[in-house]
Amino acid sequence: MSVLGAWLSPHSATGSSGLRARILLGTVCAGYSVGAAVGWGSPQLARFMGDFGLAAAALVAAVSCFLYARVSAGRLRPAWLLFSLSSLMAACGNAVWGWYEVVLGVPVPTPSVADAFFLCFAPPAIVGLLVLAKRPVTRAGWVCLALDAWLIGGSLLTLAWSLALAHAAHMAGVQEASVGPAALSLAYPLLDIVLVSMVLALHFRRSGANRSAVNTAIAALALTVLCDAVFTSPLLRSTYHSGQLLDAGWFAGSLLLAYAPWGVRSRAPGTDRPGPPRAMSRPIAGSLAALTPYLAAAVCTLGILYNVVEGRRVDRVVIFTGCTVVLALVVRQGIMLLDNISLTQELAQKENHFRSLVQGSSDVIMIAAPSGTLRYVSPAAAGVYGRDAEDLVGAELSSIIHPEDLGRVVHEVRRFLAAPPHEEPTTRIECRFRSGTGDWLHAESTVNRHQGGLLLNSRDVTERVRLQAQLQHNAEHDPLTDLPNRALFTSRVRQALTGRRAGDSGTAVLFIDLDGFKAVNDTIGHQAGDELLIQAARRLQESVRAGDTAARLGGDEFAAIITGDGTRDQGAREYQVHEIADRLRLTLSQPYRIGPSEVRVAASIGVAFAEPGITPTDLMRNADLAMYRAKAGGKDRVELYAPQMQADVVRRSELATRLRTALREGEFALLHQPVVHLASGSVAAVAAQARWRSAQGILFTPAEFLRVTGDDDRTAELGRWLLEEAVKQAADRARAGHPVAVSVRLSATRLLDKALPFGSIEALLTRHGLPSGALMIEVADSDPRVSFDELEQRLVALRRLGVRIALDGFGSGFAAINALRRLPIDVLKLDRNLVEGVVESARLHKITSGLLRIACDLGLQSVADGVDVPEQVLALRAMGCTHGQGMAFSGPLDEYRLRRALVRGQFPVPGVPGPRTVMAGGSIPLLTGSHAETPVPPT
Repeated sequence: MSVLGAWLSPHSATGSSGLRARILLGTVCAGYSVGAAVGWGSPQLARFMGDFGLAAAALVAAVSCFLYARVSAGRLRPAWLLFSLSSLMAACGNAVWGWYEVVLGVPVPTPSVADAFFLCFAPPAIVGLLVLAKRPVTRAGWVCLALDAWLIGGSLLTLAWSLALAHAAHMAGVQEASVGPAALSLAYPLLDIVLVSMVLALHFRRSGANRSAVNTAIAALALTVLCDAVFTSPLLRSTYHSGQLLDAGWFAGSLLLAYAPWGVRSRAPGTDRPGPPRAMSRPIAGSLAALTPYLAAAVCTLGILYNVVEGRRVDRVVIFTGCTVVLALVVRQGIMLLDNISLTQELAQKENHFRSLVQGSSDVIMIAAPSGTLRYVSPAAAGVYGRDAEDLVGAELSSIIHPEDLGRVVHEVRRFLAAPPHEEPTTRIECRFRSGTGDWLHAESTVNRHQGGLLLNSRDVTERVRLQAQLQHNAEHDPLTDLPNRALFTSRVRQALTGRRAGDSGTAVLFIDLDGFKAVNDTIGHQAGDELLIQAARRLQESVRAGDTAARLGGDEFAAIITGDGTRDQGAREYQVHEIADRLRLTLSQPYRIGPSEVRVAASIGVAFAEPGITPTDLMRNADLAMYRAKAGGKDRVELYAPQMQADVVRRSELATRLRTALREGEFALLHQPVVHLASGSVAAVAAQARWRSAQGILFTPAEFLRVTGDDDRTAELGRWLLEEAVKQAADRARAGHPVAVSVRLSATRLLDKALPFGSIEALLTRHGLPSGALMIEVADSDPRVSFDELEQRLVALRRLGVRIALDGFGSGFAAINALRRLPIDVLKLDRNLVEGVVESARLHKITSGLLRIACDLGLQSVADGVDVPEQVLALRAMGCTHGQGMAFSGPLDEYRLRRALVRGQFPVPGVPGPRTVMAGGSIPLLTGSHAETPVPPT
């Protein structure tokens, strides 16, 4: 923007600078008017200001409009360029006029070059006004625009001709005796009439863009035309000279046109904000536009009446112009009549269309007065609400809204009506409406403003609300038992630990596990297991109080939260909750009727109490730890959480981590315990046992570190390492002259593991060069989940390789007899628990004796595990036991001490005189003892 544009624009700085620009504009115009009124002090200065002053003002207007056209874009840009050209013509005309009067000091000739410039002022201004106007969109609109212009122009021409133009044309023709001066004297007023006609016709059709600038430009041109009209009158034309007060009007019109594009009320692009419409200006403008043709006809009639009243002969120009004006008015009215008929028909069609849409819509449309009374209800109400629309009209809107929702709806409506319409044109409200049957339907309404009241577009969303509620319920409840799931239970625990119950340490969480549930699934099927869970959930739900929450966390794990009662006696509260948990344990342990049979399971329950500042996760973890402690302590019991449980978990976790590191870094060592023939004391075999020496120097047995980890992957990895290391060292001893068999204990689950294929043991023996008869696999039968069919196939395949099979822990497992009946067994290994009490307990003595007789009758060799004292050796040998393993002979030995023992040949046996040579052939391959391996003797 140029300096001039910046000076004229009120938006180039703050609002105060715009006010200063208007004050400056008014001051300059007032100063010029005062100077013209007093004659400028001298004739010379008057002529200078009257000519070159007007030229300067017109030049400022030309430059201002041109600069605005350069910086602006859009449809109105050509209009400002045309206004710039029009002002430039006026500036040139005044400059030529001043050249004659001021510079040359001679009267201005008639006609002159100045007249040519002045005549060129009106056409660009007229075209510019056409550009500013709102363009008609139809041919009829263009015709009406032309007729309106002619109605105004023709009426003004009739009146002007009657008053002055006819006389001026006659006088000019008589005095000058030529057509040129007469035509020139008529050209000015005729162009002014055209310009005035366009100003008046287009004033009511102007575009809405930059309205202030357009209004100011029209006012500037109107002021200029008014001064031209005064100048062309015969009275003033004869006495006019430059510098008179009339020049002040032209001067003000030019400066006003210069100021127009930078007007104070114009807005920069992008700053327009929607606001409430001006309610009065448009009706007034429309009324004046409708009256314009009639006013024009009235002016034309006045011109004719003036001639009649003065007794003059009516001029042919007046007659012709008047007739055309009347004809234009008739045509104009005919077009308007046809247009009104078309609009009426279109309006009726649209009304019918929208009425059909409203009446056929599935949504209910209601109009409520500002008082809340329903003034209109669409027919869809009968199908949606089950109530006729006529019954609802006249009712209060509040009478059909649920009382619980009414306060919220009123608050939202008041907030909506208080908000500016352009910021929030609509709002959405969801509430319950009363149906015709008296039920409450969930309705969603879009609310709009309507004549101070409300326009509601409502639809029934009851099914959607029900579906959402069902989905929410499904997301928070267990699908089998319909109890709250883990997510909802955690949320309820969080609620119990916050708010007014935050400091209540009596709140307790119970974790419940059904002992023996897996056996129910495995024996009578999963469908029966599901039925058992449903019955258990029902018992649990009936056992808790109304304010408490019972939940199913998954599988056979349940939980309950017992909210505190505000008591401060923590001991009494713990006793009370323990009693509740014990009654719940008894309830869940009652027999379950599943089909024709009864099923029994037990319940292990862990209880944890809330502490100040505890989180829901920690409280639930504590209850879980207490529940696992209850299972580890014998099941079917209630255990209260103690901080030591968490310490044990941390210790086991740390130990498990170190165990994984030990496996990765090779910190395990392999020891062997001799298996001694009880009749001779000779070493029949060695049992391989793994030991782990921790970083603290502690030597752990498998029973200790495997019980701590509970990691199946680590157990499998350790089993692979044990088997391969035992075979490797046995092969090394055989090559060194000590061909003694080795036994390796593997669980039945490990034998059936897919990671240990059938050919892996054969490949291992072949790789290390150990005969298959020198390896014996001790099978543990403690896992009831193992399939005997698969285990039998596996052991038969190993027997074909020459590997001997021993049944470990015989006499302790519930499936021992079934395993003895079905599995290909070579050796029975008595459980340590039987051997420990064989001397002191007559009952165990008889049991052990019977088991050894079974082994003898089946032709099986027997090994007693855990033979620690000589009395046990004598008793077992008397019963017929063939071999023993324990501290009575030797503890687990490292490779160096084992070879020294093999060189000695035998161990002393009570009641057997003299040493004998070591058994080198026909030795029986045996396996290690049970989980409680013989400890390593101190070195």
